Amino acid sequence: MNIILALIIFSIIILFHELGHFLLAKYNDVRVNEFCLGLGPTLVGFTKGETKYSLKLLPFGGACMMEGEDEDSSDDRGFNNKSVLQRFSIVVAGPVFNFIMAFIFSLIVVACVGFDPPVLTDVMDGYPAQEAGLQAGDSIVRMGNKRIHLYREVSFYTYFHAGEAVDITYERDGEKYQTVLTPAYDEESGRYLFGFYGAAGRTKGNVLQTLQYGVYEVKYWIVTTMESLGQLVRGRVSVNDLSGPVGIVKTIGDTYTETKPAGMFYVLMSLMNMCILLSANLGVMNLLPIPALDGGRLVFLIIEGVRRKRFDPDKEGALNFVFLMALMVLMVVIMFNDIRKLIM
Repeated sequence: MNIILALIIFSIIILFHELGHFLLAKYNDVRVNEFCLGLGPTLVGFTKGETKYSLKLLPFGGACMMEGEDEDSSDDRGFNNKSVLQRFSIVVAGPVFNFIMAFIFSLIVVACVGFDPPVLTDVMDGYPAQEAGLQAGDSIVRMGNKRIHLYREVSFYTYFHAGEAVDITYERDGEKYQTVLTPAYDEESGRYLFGFYGAAGRTKGNVLQTLQYGVYEVKYWIVTTMESLGQLVRGRVSVNDLSGPVGIVKTIGDTYTETKPAGMFYVLMSLMNMCILLSANLGVMNLLPIPALDGGRLVFLIIEGVRRKRFDPDKEGALNFVFLMALMVLMVVIMFNDIRKLIM
């Protein structure tokens, strides 16, 4: 069941990503030769118009294969025969559609179960928050240079800036106040704590608030992904801390198992949260300026737009191949670590 759920979630996210490329390709009159889910040999497929739609053997990945995308083509409707702006819109559409999908699911989750406002429910005796005068009912507005909309943002800020003093802006009875908090190390939990608690439940809002907090939900996952990448680059987390398909399947399975006793409604909400996380994550990762990813292709298009001359296709192809191989090696390492964690 866990694998089936994971395949369904992966398929939905990948299809929506490739749908972005597909729709913008059609809009810009680019010939799409094949639109597929999965990789490897074709299991089933059919052709409608000029495009073949197919399901591949390997259940991970997908593709929108356009005429003249990776090779020269004399067809006026070939991808590389279109303007820089047209090609840019086609490439960027994949990640953008991931963010759109994350927003749609966020709206559903926020409408059904609400959001977690950054309102304090209590403060701990003897900790910095109490000493600074914070009270239950105060709303955290800003931490450092980061605007706070959800209580989870407070928790993750503490995690990413463990032990650091931070300027905090909070609101009480319509008035804003500022203070500086230096978290204290808690021996029992092994963490740095400011010494306050947030709401355990969620708050439902009106239609406008649902739209507003749907945006905040997507922003939260995008920023969290970017912060995590920053921690990886700075060496504060290692490749061993990353999860690949195997780890994600386990997480989805654990989520299903833990929420199943509460009923199918909570199972669906939890799986939608997973879709939000994975879709936002895929959008961010694909926008990284790395050859072989959409972001790398966008960099080449920007260079072409500035130079008014296409980047050498052979050099671009070689760079894409080298980085694709490097990404494949990274995925193998991550998968090995996922398997190792499962059996240890």
